Amino acid sequence: MILFLSFNSEDERNKFEYIYNKYKRLLLHKSYEILKDQNLAEDSVNEAFMRIYKNLHKIEDVDSNMTISFLVTIVKNTSLTILKKQKEYSLDEIPETKEDDFRLEDFVLDKIASINAYKILDKLDEESRSIFLLKFAKDLSHREIGKILDMSENNVAIKLHRAKKKLAELFKREVHSWAIMIDSLKL
Repeated sequence: MILFLSFNSEDERNKFEYIYNKYKRLLLHKSYEILKDQNLAEDSVNEAFMRIYKNLHKIEDVDSNMTISFLVTIVKNTSLTILKKQKEYSLDEIPETKEDDFRLEDFVLDKIASINAYKILDKLDEESRSIFLLKFAKDLSHREIGKILDMSENNVAIKLHRAKKKLAELFKREVHSWAIMIDSLKL
């Protein structure tokens, strides 16, 4: 990786190398769970490690649960971004040659889940949706979001908290109907 040429110190390079070696398989697994495609999952993990490199200063204890959560969040965001780009891929364009482990049922359920997640996100007001997407899809800090939307970091934090709370309420309402639909598809 070209990244190894651009580290400021040996410690920084060692930290990144340790994270890469220790967590690459976990991140690949998490990405594959979302994308269901090995090549796309590898692309997502590569993008995630670029983001990890840019945010390496935020990681203090490489073995902590907080670090694992941070890394998994980054790979989920990169995977969801790729999935969103694949959104135009319609069900009637499913490749004729399927891998042995490909299950149409899982493919359909994943598409339904991602479409419904975007529908729920669209129920937020424009400002809340923008803050949420800038934070979790673009991985921006509260300060960066504040500059973009011309508001204070505290205001961003408050509005982000409210957006997450509202999304939790919306998801709870939808979970029951999704569960019924999923059960009917598995019959």
